[in-house]
Amino acid sequence: MTQPSAPSDLPAGLPVVRLKPKANARAVRRGFPWVFANEMVVDRRTGALTPGTVALLEDAERSPLGLVAVNPASKIFCRMLDAEGGTAPDEAWFAARLSKALALRERLFDAPFYRLVHAEADGLPGIIIDRFGDVAVIQPNAAWADVLIAPLAAALAQVTGCTTILKNAGGRGRSLEGLDDRDAVLLGTAPEAPLPVEMNGATYMADVTGGQKTGLFFDQRPNHAFAARLAEGARVLDVFSHVGGFALAALAGGAASALAVDGSAPALALAEQGAAQMGAVDRFATRQGDAFDTLTALGQEGEVFDLVICDPPAFAPSKPALDKGLRAYERVARLSAPLVSEGGYLVLCSCSHAADLTAFTGACLRGIGRAGRRAQLIHTGGAGPDHPLLPQLAESGYLKALFFRL
Repeated sequence: MTQPSAPSDLPAGLPVVRLKPKANARAVRRGFPWVFANEMVVDRRTGALTPGTVALLEDAERSPLGLVAVNPASKIFCRMLDAEGGTAPDEAWFAARLSKALALRERLFDAPFYRLVHAEADGLPGIIIDRFGDVAVIQPNAAWADVLIAPLAAALAQVTGCTTILKNAGGRGRSLEGLDDRDAVLLGTAPEAPLPVEMNGATYMADVTGGQKTGLFFDQRPNHAFAARLAEGARVLDVFSHVGGFALAALAGGAASALAVDGSAPALALAEQGAAQMGAVDRFATRQGDAFDTLTALGQEGEVFDLVICDPPAFAPSKPALDKGLRAYERVARLSAPLVSEGGYLVLCSCSHAADLTAFTGACLRGIGRAGRRAQLIHTGGAGPDHPLLPQLAESGYLKALFFRL
């Protein structure tokens, strides 16, 4: 097997950072995009580098590995920017990467509503960009992206023609990078009202300034579509519904009724607006409250549904939280399974990086079994293709959706 070659065209004048002798340089050469702090030689000079500095990474023998963004304040000390060398990031550098990302999305989708950049998988580590027509929302979740936000935004406007570009600083990863939580308008004027987004025949209202994350979760699009295939004539329950994700897709698929449950009154109000846009208000209802309490109450009330979907937040966002998170997923399955009619469908989702597919499936099956039900697994879904997977980075394959028939 031919080994990856060393970069041949690295820019001069940049600071140099170096791996420890026992660090896994082979993994970096084979495409792993991060180097952790405990793998680095951190002397007084390296430790004093400003977070977001672009540097040259070398192995312990001083052979070049590529161009990296450095953050001495983060456990992820280096993020690989360009293993082939080339120039340090500027507007033209960003434009080239954004153009490549845009070409994929334009091939996949008829309308400009999608995740345009999915961080490392699109060659822009720590950067998320969601597009809502002429509006783009950037989540710069790494220090280097914060430092270079101006050329990034300029390139984004040039490549996409977006007239409004917002910075969303609410990502959990920013605190791990030592970054602030101040949002900003980078171009144009922030929308004063939620934006309508059509997916799978449903209409969603995205609050791109005050909503959760960037305002809408594009990653569930193919799972919404699969659930809609099961929904014709069905009574549907969508728990952790946010702005109506699965519920509105089910209504578009011909559901007889859909009940959306969420703890957020503003999110449910947006779901109601979406149902109104679809002309489906008479088939749509909401119930605000804690999901676990509501599932328990629905069981006590004797409610039964033909299709139940539970799409909770990340119960296991990190390895230390894994055991607790798996118990929470099991509890969701145990409380939701009794609400499914005989021959009906239960959809259980996880967006936890730390809970892999095997662990998550096991937790779901334990919960279903403890509810006295038996299940067929009919489909396993992941994130849509606008959320590409970087094979070397397991964390980029975070979303799991299990479709059971009970």
